[in-house]
Amino acid sequence: QVQLVESGGGLVQPGGSLRLSCATSRSIFSFNVMGWYRQAPGKERELVAGITSGGYRNYADSVKGRFTISGDNAKNTVYLQMNNLKPEDTAVYYCNARIVIPRTYDYWGQGTQVTVSS
Repeated sequence: QVQLVESGGGLVQPGGSLRLSCATSRSIFSFNVMGWYRQAPGKERELVAGITSGGYRNYADSVKGRFTISGDNAKNTVYLQMNNLKPEDTAVYYCNARIVIPRTYDYWGQGTQVTVSS
């Protein structure tokens, strides 16, 4: 059974930083893609950052240059370093892991709240 557990959310002032962690129950290399999504009240869930098992990364335009996704295989953990946070970054952040063999399937964590406010 695959489990994803997020941590690291909290309340920060604009311009501050947070690092989110997603601890997995198995090797991160067993997933084809892992990523971070976020959902603000009244809005659709959106992809923030993703990383493939081959190390390719992509980011939403709104966070490019401010956020960095990375993985630590030894710890079975994927991180999202968030710098220069803005109020519009406020959302629940969800860890996602996708496999494509034997079929495409997405696993989700429970989410962690990030609030950026002065």
